[in-house]
Amino acid sequence: MGRATIYSIAAMCGVSAATVSRAFNRPELVSPVVRERVLRAAAELDYQPSSAARGLVTGRAGMVGLLVPDITNPFFPLLVRAVQRTADRIGSALMLIDAEESAATEVRLVNQLRGKVDGVIAASPRSPAAALREAAGELPIVLVNRTLREMSSVVCDNTAALFDAGEHLYGLGHRSFALLAGPSASWAAGRRAQAVRRWARGRGVDLVELGPFRATYKGGRQAGAALVGTPATAAFAFDDLMACGVLAELAGRGVSVPGDRSVVGCDDVLLAQTVTPRLTTVSAPMDDLGQTAMEVLTRHIEAPDAPPESRRLPGVFTPRDSTGPTP
Repeated sequence: MGRATIYSIAAMCGVSAATVSRAFNRPELVSPVVRERVLRAAAELDYQPSSAARGLVTGRAGMVGLLVPDITNPFFPLLVRAVQRTADRIGSALMLIDAEESAATEVRLVNQLRGKVDGVIAASPRSPAAALREAAGELPIVLVNRTLREMSSVVCDNTAALFDAGEHLYGLGHRSFALLAGPSASWAAGRRAQAVRRWARGRGVDLVELGPFRATYKGGRQAGAALVGTPATAAFAFDDLMACGVLAELAGRGVSVPGDRSVVGCDDVLLAQTVTPRLTTVSAPMDDLGQTAMEVLTRHIEAPDAPPESRRLPGVFTPRDSTGPTP
């Protein structure tokens, strides 16, 4: 037998091909009895709906875009998996786009996606607010780990967890700290820096700020080199990848972690759990972050005039082996 079509299903059910099409794409226009008969026949014939044909009926592409600033950063594959799982459950394909840490590339790519996808999830976008809004136009868009007025967002709020990290270090006797800042264009880097500053002011401890550094292993090596020139005995790194670079740089200089310095990362990617020493960090709820972003985007696709949503998910402080008592 050839591949099943709506015509073979229609012949089997004794209805028109138009009725079969409506049963899949506009079920509210078909009686429940007829739709059930169509679905049973489709299952029996192993019918696979054509996404192109469905798009002609529904006006949708059946695909969403996920824009990330740097696919080599181990934070983003975890997010990709979480988004893809949710997209798959709702019958949508996922197009992954890497902006290569370029705000201009982000804007160009979002422009190109219009008409090709039903909506976009933009993870940690670096673009200026006005440029991002203009590029999106009427395309439904949800931001992850960034907030903008008139746009929906899903954010991992690490404020409380970073306070917990500070209290953990303070309890270990540390009184002099370093903030190893992330990229200047990163909204998340700004928020994390604000949280660390607030904690340090509240505790009355010394805080030296270094950077900004790129959120890369090499950026971490540079941050580690800067750290050794300060009296800080503990450091907050922007993210885990940077923190791993810091660990490597300190080890290369004969500086023991946590014997001489303590280091805290952020995000809790797999690398944080396998590096030596295992990294004390802030764990992000990756599955919830991706699932929530996809669910919010789906609502905007189905109801384009719906007001923007702002969702915040808390991070959790996770102590491991890279923090210890002050020397």
